[in-house]
Amino acid sequence: MLKVDAKKAAIEGLKRNNPSSNDKERLCDLAEQIIAQPIEKTLSSAVIVGVVQVIEFLSLVTIGMSIYFFYVLDSDPRFYAIVVLGGAFLANVFFNIIQAHRISSYRKFFTQTGRVLAAWSAIIILILVIAFLFKASELLSRVWLVSWFAIGALFLIIYRLALKLLIDKWTRHGKLIRRTVIVGGGKGAEDLIASINKNTLNDIELLGIFDDRFDERSPDEVSGLPKLGKVSALVKFARRTRVDLIIVSLPLSAEDRVLYMFKQLWVLPVDIRLSAHMSKLKFKASAYSYVGDVAVFDMADRPISDWSLVFKWVFDKVTALVALILLSPIMLLTAIAVKLDSKGPILFKQKRYGFNNEFVEIYKFRSMFTEMSDKDASKLATKNDPRVTKVGRFIRKTSIDELPQLFNVLRNELSMVGPRPHAMSAKAEDKLYDDVVNGYFARHKVKPGITGWAQINGWRGETDTIDKILKRLDHDLYYIENWSPLLDIYILIMTPISLFSKSENAY
Repeated sequence: MLKVDAKKAAIEGLKRNNPSSNDKERLCDLAEQIIAQPIEKTLSSAVIVGVVQVIEFLSLVTIGMSIYFFYVLDSDPRFYAIVVLGGAFLANVFFNIIQAHRISSYRKFFTQTGRVLAAWSAIIILILVIAFLFKASELLSRVWLVSWFAIGALFLIIYRLALKLLIDKWTRHGKLIRRTVIVGGGKGAEDLIASINKNTLNDIELLGIFDDRFDERSPDEVSGLPKLGKVSALVKFARRTRVDLIIVSLPLSAEDRVLYMFKQLWVLPVDIRLSAHMSKLKFKASAYSYVGDVAVFDMADRPISDWSLVFKWVFDKVTALVALILLSPIMLLTAIAVKLDSKGPILFKQKRYGFNNEFVEIYKFRSMFTEMSDKDASKLATKNDPRVTKVGRFIRKTSIDELPQLFNVLRNELSMVGPRPHAMSAKAEDKLYDDVVNGYFARHKVKPGITGWAQINGWRGETDTIDKILKRLDHDLYYIENWSPLLDIYILIMTPISLFSKSENAY
């Protein structure tokens, strides 16, 4: 409930005035030093665990069927295939029940290997019992079953040892580290840091503390961890260096302070947790998640992460390549038309805000006269805009001018689907978007896209009023919170339809 209520409170906090000044907060020298340090690219724990399970399942199946083809062969292969697939599937289920498929478990070789072998033994016994009950034991070779058990057990021992060595290596090289900051100082932060540091197998790298208090309740250093600034400075800090996790060390009773901090931090693409160690209330175990051994409440999760990120990456690359092949004749004709229509380059390049407010240079077919081009987009295109060429009017209306952004997708700068990237100086009612809408940068929690939920719902083209940018932001936030592979596919299918039915604002 806390996660949902906090998000609702933050989204309802969108205003047309009194914007936050997060990006204007100056960072201290120590924070700048941390930003300047090189960062090792990390691996997703969820993806690692998934790949480990797939390899384990396929290996047990391969071992079982290999023994069959080497020793049995004269019996029905379909029966053995069912037994092997069922046994390997049950192994995966049992191993997850005993929590053997976790990064922390892979680090504990002797403890987890013993439990895995016990589970594997139980599965073999279960197969024997099922074969007996269904009067199929005469179809099952005892030599085959014992061999599958023995070789499978040897594989699981070697596999777990290899996993431990690999996980330890990745941990040493920082590939499994979650870069973490703590919000809130004083005794609460001290206890939290002690709990995190007590677990020698954790994957947490503490960077520093951010707290709005500057008095004896919140000293400049807590348990050797320095204070890096106010909470508002944390937003700028997380824009310039990777932060994976924010832990808020405040009691549940400090509801106003918790929500105030969350309204500043929710625009960041990070996991946000509220530490439960200061709460005197006790909830059911299912109400908590854990950071190491520390119980926490989930306030916000980074959107589109782990396997979802893998799917989106593959989806982007495949669809971009297919689109380039299919649309190459249109792009070639457009390039020729742009060149013949007016003097200047065929492509127009413009810096825009990307993921986590990083700048990306997007490509478009040039639609304005070269001498009138507005790289900063300080003035939005309007109906019958004299800056737009004859060819430009057509390709802007049909969004053909956006097609070169397929190369941005292949360069991993854009996604096929996502919030449209706005220009740095784009304005509504002569004010920058982030100056009129508090929380505007929350739309940058995911990678921007060539098309999006707002575009297929008619909110493309001119955003000259605050109402229009609010509507677009509302649709972008809906997409971020409700993303799914099917939603991306639906938006791509609906994009060409919406170009003709909802293009009245595109000039």
